[in-house]
Amino acid sequence: MSLVANTGKLAGRTLFITGASRGIGKAIALKAAKDGANVVVAAKTAEPHPKLPGTIYTAAEEIEAIGGKALPVIVDVRDEKQVQKAVDEAVKKFNGIDILVNNASAISLTGTAQTDMKRYDLMHNINTRGTFLASKLCLPVLKASDHAHILNLSPPLNMNPHWFAVHVAYTMAKYGMSMCVLGMSEEFKPYNIGVNALWPKTAIATAAIEMLTGDTSTSRKPDIVSDAAYVMLCKDPKKYTGVFAIDEDVLMEAGIKDMTPYACDPSNQENLLLDFFLDLPGQQIVIPKKADAGAASGGQIPQLFDSISKILSADLVKKTQAVYQFNVKGKEEGVWHLDLKNGDGACGQGEPKNAPDATLTMDSKNFTEMFAGKLKPATAFMMGKLKISGDLQKAMKLEKMMKSLKSKA
Repeated sequence: MSLVANTGKLAGRTLFITGASRGIGKAIALKAAKDGANVVVAAKTAEPHPKLPGTIYTAAEEIEAIGGKALPVIVDVRDEKQVQKAVDEAVKKFNGIDILVNNASAISLTGTAQTDMKRYDLMHNINTRGTFLASKLCLPVLKASDHAHILNLSPPLNMNPHWFAVHVAYTMAKYGMSMCVLGMSEEFKPYNIGVNALWPKTAIATAAIEMLTGDTSTSRKPDIVSDAAYVMLCKDPKKYTGVFAIDEDVLMEAGIKDMTPYACDPSNQENLLLDFFLDLPGQQIVIPKKADAGAASGGQIPQLFDSISKILSADLVKKTQAVYQFNVKGKEEGVWHLDLKNGDGACGQGEPKNAPDATLTMDSKNFTEMFAGKLKPATAFMMGKLKISGDLQKAMKLEKMMKSLKSKA
C-alpha cells in the first residue's frame, strides 16, 4: 500500500541496492521501478531459501514487470571483488550509478557473553564494513552523476546506554553505518553527493521481525519505508544531505498525515511496536493501562505460575527450547523460573535447575500485565520496562507461551 505518488523523477536513474532480493530493499527497488528506474539487485540470494521467499532473479522479474530495468548480481558485501564486479557491470549495462542504497544487514540481539565472535564479525563485516566498502567503490561513479545519493538504512545515533547494554555488538555494527552517513555527508559535499540515513519509526513486517516477535500485528508494511526512501531520493542531493530521517517524519513533511494504511493490522494502529534505537515517546505506542483494582495485590504471581504449570507440555517444550529466569522487583519481589527446554517443562519460585537462556528483570506490575497479555514482551523491552540478559530471541518466544495461557484461561 503506497501512499506516495510516483512522479517520474527517478526515470532512467540507476539504483544500486544491497540486499534487494527481499524485504525493505526490494520494496525500495519496486517503488523506483514504477518511475522506470534501473535497479542493480545486489544480494547473495541466488538460490531459493527454504524459509525466506525471493532471490535476486525473482526480484529482477518483479522490477521489470512494472516498468523498470533490472540487473541481478550475486554480491556478498563483505567481498571487495564481488562488489567491484557488480559496480563495473552496472556501469557497463546502465552507463553509471546515480543512487546507492546500503540496505544489507545482519542482526544478532545477544549480550556480550552470548555473542560468539563469528556472529560479531558477520555483523560488523556486513553492516559497517559492507556499507563503507560499497560507498567507497561506488564513489568514483557517483561523482559523475548529476543526482547522486547514498542512502543507508541505519538509525539515528542515540547515545542512550540502554541500546548498548542490551546488544552492544549489534548496536555498534548498525551505528557504524550511521557514522558513515555522519562522515561521508561532509566529505562528499564537494561532489554534490547527498548522504543520508533512513530508519523506521516502528517495527516493519520483515522476516527478521516475524522471527523476533512471532507475529506482525504490531508492525507496519515495508511500503512505508520505500515511500519515505522515494521522497528522500527525489530531493536535490546538493541541498539534502547529512539527514538522519525517520520514515513517518519524512512522509508527514510530504503531506501524508494518516499512517493507518501502512499498518499490517489497521485495527492495531494504536499499538505498534517502536523500533530499536528510538526511545522518544511515540504517538503509536500505547502505554499499558493500569491494572484492574486489586490486580497487583499480593499473591498474583504465585497464581500466575500456577496457571502456567497447567499448560506445560512436551509440545510446548519442543517449540520453545529455552529456560527462563525472572527477577521480579517491586511489590512481589522474588525470583521465579520457567523451564521450557527439558522434559514436560517446569516452573515455580527460585532459580532454575538448569542455566537460564534468558534472564528477564522487571517490576511485578509490568510482569503480571505482560503475562495477562496487556503488555507484549517486545513492547516492554523497547519501552525500557523489561531488561533482558542472555538470548533476546529466545526471550521473545515467551509471546507464544502467553497466547497459550490466554487461550486456556
